Amino acid sequence: MHGEYKVPGGKLVVVDLDVEDGVLRGVRVAGDFFLEPDEAIEAINGALEGAPADTDAAGLAARIDAALPPGTTMYGLTSEGVGVAVRRALAHATDWTDYDWQLIHDGPQSPALHMALDEVITAEVAAGRRPPTLRVWEWGAPAVVIGSFQSLRNEVDPEGAERHGITVVRRVSGGGAMFIEPGNTITYSLSVPDALVSGLSFADSYAYLDDWVLEALGDLGVKAWYQPLNDIATDAGKIAGAAQKRVVADGGAVLHHVTMAYDIDADKMLDVLRIGREKLSDKGTKSAKKRVDPLRRQTGLPREAVIERMIASFRGRYGLAEGRVTDEELSRAHELARTKFSSEEWTARVP
Repeated sequence: MHGEYKVPGGKLVVVDLDVEDGVLRGVRVAGDFFLEPDEAIEAINGALEGAPADTDAAGLAARIDAALPPGTTMYGLTSEGVGVAVRRALAHATDWTDYDWQLIHDGPQSPALHMALDEVITAEVAAGRRPPTLRVWEWGAPAVVIGSFQSLRNEVDPEGAERHGITVVRRVSGGGAMFIEPGNTITYSLSVPDALVSGLSFADSYAYLDDWVLEALGDLGVKAWYQPLNDIATDAGKIAGAAQKRVVADGGAVLHHVTMAYDIDADKMLDVLRIGREKLSDKGTKSAKKRVDPLRRQTGLPREAVIERMIASFRGRYGLAEGRVTDEELSRAHELARTKFSSEEWTARVP
């Protein structure tokens, strides 16, 4: 069995192993990481040899930590990362490069249609009728997008939304509210087979699916990192938030979407969103205006250039063919946008 895992912000870990009588055998760990002293690699292999095959990643990491020689230094490698690579090998997980990725980047669309397209495209990936897809959104109108489980009245000031002509929609994934203005926002979705994140915990899958965009931001001169559970941050502040939805039907799939702040009208946002004191204190800041630091200021580039460079970074790592929403997918999405995502029943399902 073969498993690979790129440690977030680190290096690639590769594990080859067999399972005999319910325990790990013939374990060999490799990768482009740095490790001192040399004998530490054999200590890692030895710690995993004979471990019960149902040991979780944390348990495997504990075995490794207990076996490492005193003074061991790891760079680009963690005991937890090795444990995850083992779990991915046992789960027969796939890798990014195992797929022919498709890009969808269409013109501006309504907030409700974007919600519907996420649901339809991810279902098609789960059914095997569509390859894994990166969809870059263009917004046709300003919006507030609330999480699947958020209270509408607690998150949005209806008078503020009406005053600024903002549509409120509810997405299928959890997480917090996002304030959207078309020229100030960069949003993308990844619709991927469940096998790509096999062996990863829910939390680890966020970091794994965000890793490519951290490298893309680095190419733009922005030093960014994943901040659990679902934020992308820099020294200057948060720049993005992610959310996920799992599809269990057919072969299974994961929807992972990210909204990034290119620019922001903080006064307008505060007039529309009800951002409570508890949430602000949880983020360690007194001012909502300081919670988000837009990419426009950090890159000095036009929004379109930032998007182009992000797409180019993904294509350079994994390959990316131009694609489109099929007529059937679009028809289904329009119907869902009308009957579900534009309905009061769905939007106010948690009043």
